[in-house]
Amino acid sequence: MTDHIRIERDGRVLVITMNRPEKKNALTHAMYAAMAGAIDGAQTNDDIRVVLLTGAGEAFTAGNDLADFQANPQRATEGPVGGFLQSILNAEKPLMAAVGGVAVGVGTTMLLHCDIVVVSENAMLQTPFTDLALVPEAGSSLLLPQVVGTALASDMLLTGRRISGEEAVAIGLASRLAPHGELEAEARRIAHGIAAKAPEAVRLTKSLLRGNREAVGARLAHESALFTKQLQSPEFMEAAMAFMQKRPPNFG
Repeated sequence: MTDHIRIERDGRVLVITMNRPEKKNALTHAMYAAMAGAIDGAQTNDDIRVVLLTGAGEAFTAGNDLADFQANPQRATEGPVGGFLQSILNAEKPLMAAVGGVAVGVGTTMLLHCDIVVVSENAMLQTPFTDLALVPEAGSSLLLPQVVGTALASDMLLTGRRISGEEAVAIGLASRLAPHGELEAEARRIAHGIAAKAPEAVRLTKSLLRGNREAVGARLAHESALFTKQLQSPEFMEAAMAFMQKRPPNFG
């Protein structure tokens, strides 16, 4: 367990908060494991009908903690990261996110598995995988083009450019825009509304909307193999060193 993930019940809504604000909620293996356990547990608990992901402080999450990942190398398809990705892929109950501030890397790609995403006016979404000599993950190379179109997905994944909260709603990456100070309250209001509805009808509706998840699972596994390979590459070593030293990487 870790203090960096806060889990609370709010009626029939399970709220999972990434609680490491001093590091912009950068994710460690322990945080992934705690979130996966909470999401999986919610699936078999009849008292929980909606799961809501959010971040403490001024960020949703800055993505993976590179120091933790370098200190604890493992295949991306295994361990806590793989467990978390499988949890969000296979969740049968509605999964929501309240996104304020930065949502970097997996902070953006996990949203593709959420049924409703509420972003604040100060939200900033980014997928800078190529900047770190990495490849997309969480099935995003398949899901993102389906959501925003191939051209825009290519723009986001190849350039790593930032997407504002307003643009995220406009392109279909998020569901609703909320004032910064009202983000979590608005997300909880929506979650409670869903939780009050007929649970089996909600579950079946989500299943129909999501369709066959086998293709997403297969793409996720392929991405993970490539991601693991890149983690061991000289390109990533240079990117990680440049990040730590706060300088541009040199891939020449």
